[in-house]
Amino acid sequence: MRTVVVTGSASGIGLATAEILRDRGDRVIGVDVHDAEVVADLSTTAGRAAMVEQVRELSGGTVDAVIANAGLALPVAATVAVNFFGAVATLDGLRPLLLGSDAPRASLTSSMASLMPHDDLLVEAALAGDETKAMARAQELVDADLGQLIYSSTKVALCRWMRRHAATAEWAGAGIPLNGIGPGIVETPMTAEMIATEEQRAAMADVVPMPLHGYMQPEVPARLHAWLVSEENTHLCGQLVFVDGGSDVVIRGDSTW
Repeated sequence: MRTVVVTGSASGIGLATAEILRDRGDRVIGVDVHDAEVVADLSTTAGRAAMVEQVRELSGGTVDAVIANAGLALPVAATVAVNFFGAVATLDGLRPLLLGSDAPRASLTSSMASLMPHDDLLVEAALAGDETKAMARAQELVDADLGQLIYSSTKVALCRWMRRHAATAEWAGAGIPLNGIGPGIVETPMTAEMIATEEQRAAMADVVPMPLHGYMQPEVPARLHAWLVSEENTHLCGQLVFVDGGSDVVIRGDSTW
């Protein structure tokens, strides 16, 4: 039996992933702000540290996989704290527990929003590890009525962090495939208000075209996470796998990166 940590496990992609993993016989340690094995607030330094310690205690000191999925899609500074710093703290903090596994794996949830316009200053502050500066920049964007750039900026930063770390001694050198998924529009509580009306859905389709089957249920990206952290995935390294109904293809055409 493999032990897998899933953050954001109480709803959406995280809940669907946890259910799929349990159905295949894995033990899941869910992390969320409610209704989880580990209740912790990943928007705070204290919450992140408490999460690591609780997972260490529940797991006995070894986990086989980590899925850093928790996230927010709100045009507020807290989105930076959860989407980037919470995800990085999850992966960095739990990496030592992966070292005891015979087949350690790690995956994160990004988004096709990583292809959208973003704020370079926010991305640079995040990648520098300066949470205070990143949060301040996010608030400046909110004050300038540019809060819509926050979500995409956190996903751009997270993808770049993954690319910069996946092939290092700490990850690939330790036998840990580190990858991520880039979902298109998933019908979850997080997106419900964005696509509540036909007008909203049409407007969203202009920004996020999904010619293959349209919007998806959370089980679709969840299945990809489940494979990425399976023993079958031995050589995928630092890849963001788009599961987006064709958005990446429509937006970027011939480009493969």
